[in-house]
Amino acid sequence: MSKGRILVVEDDFDISNMLRIYFSAQGYEVQVAPRGGDALSMTRKQLPTLIMLDIMLPDMNGYDVCRELRTTTRTSHIPIIFLTQKDERSDKIKGLELGADDYVIKPFDIEELRLRVQNAIGRVSQQSQIDPKSNLPTGRLIEDQLRSLMHAEGNWTYLDLKIDSFDAFTDVYGFVAGDEVIRFTALLIGDVIDEVGTADDFAGHPGRDNFIVITHAPDGNRVRNRLIERFNEDVKQHYSFIDRERGYILVPDPTYGERQVPLMTLATGAVSTRTHQFSDIREITELAADERRRGVSGADSSANLLTSW
Repeated sequence: MSKGRILVVEDDFDISNMLRIYFSAQGYEVQVAPRGGDALSMTRKQLPTLIMLDIMLPDMNGYDVCRELRTTTRTSHIPIIFLTQKDERSDKIKGLELGADDYVIKPFDIEELRLRVQNAIGRVSQQSQIDPKSNLPTGRLIEDQLRSLMHAEGNWTYLDLKIDSFDAFTDVYGFVAGDEVIRFTALLIGDVIDEVGTADDFAGHPGRDNFIVITHAPDGNRVRNRLIERFNEDVKQHYSFIDRERGYILVPDPTYGERQVPLMTLATGAVSTRTHQFSDIREITELAADERRRGVSGADSSANLLTSW
């Protein structure tokens, strides 16, 4: 099992290749970005567990990359370790003021760096509760985000998302395949936010087959529709050809031997400050969950989405 995904942002091939080989051997998934712009693009597509960030890059400096990541809601929780040849106190202070978690001077001791990476990931996991499969915030970080929005100006929409028929899928295809669906869903949510959401949108993973999105997009209905449309179509790739063609799977049943279960779809519920005033965060989550349970799952739900908006 992977210990996490590390993104190395370094234009020196010898250093980035050494880090890739070493940390891959330690059980991490490692990606390399030689430019700051590449790092921002890769991070939006697939959230890393930790970023090692060189300050001197060919297109933009590491401080600007860090600032962009810290001011974007969806990437603000990712721990960042600066890698640099600079040893000036002012440079270190600048990096830490921008929200970097650590600062390592080149040439560095690789064992020391390994411990710093391990500790940074551990701190975030304990404090922010990041789900190891989706790499999305869970628990307290979701609650903190909602509390901050209770007093913020502007409109936003809270989406409660649940994968219908997920348990039946894991019964037939196994837990490893289920984990792949969780990772796929997290990536899809990020893609949709990039496509029709905003830089301030937030995605979280409260647990198992349940996800949430807080979008500041002017049309929350559009974000919701797109999530359903993309999920219901793209999730089919996780099924065999036979199951895709017939539109259901056969699940063992103690009474009938086996039963038909439809393919996975995305059930959604939504609440918005455009139509509600909230007194506490529990009210937000409960109203959205109730709306999801009352709605029609999957493709048929698109006709009923937020018609009162």
